[in-house]
Amino acid sequence: MDANAHEPSADRPVIPDGYGLPTIAKGQLTWGDVEPRLVDSLHYWITSVRPDGTPHSVPRWGVWLDGRFWYDGAPTTRHTRNVERNPAVTLTLESGTEVVIVEGESTATRADADDLGRRLSEAFLKYKSSGYSPGPDSWSGEDGGGLRVITPRRAMAWFAFPTDCTRFTF
Repeated sequence: MDANAHEPSADRPVIPDGYGLPTIAKGQLTWGDVEPRLVDSLHYWITSVRPDGTPHSVPRWGVWLDGRFWYDGAPTTRHTRNVERNPAVTLTLESGTEVVIVEGESTATRADADDLGRRLSEAFLKYKSSGYSPGPDSWSGEDGGGLRVITPRRAMAWFAFPTDCTRFTF
């Protein structure tokens, strides 16, 4: 995690009785257990809200950098049109057993080539073998090259449900 980003607080989520969730902190995950999965993942799912209130999920490529999720795409996509109206999103990884769920807001942004653009370009190298390797200046134009960032508000993760089920608040 970037030195400018803060470590989220961890506690147990509130879920209905009967799931066997421990009531003590012992056994909870740490953010250090969870964040590498966000960094290393190749495939993410983002769920946004359509204007009629129904959910819309889409698989995305992106990078976890500086405690936030960065991705890009055309402003004409359903997803982008949704988040322009309502920035609330959920970001998840593919696994249903080693679960990471991040809730936050997606906003349009840009990245200058000499700092953030360079670091994003380096992080996106994980997709080079799939034919996607944007340069450091890809997000520095007036429209930011379609760059968006999800700033997390809370997250939940578990790798051995229910014993390590943990909620994180940012």
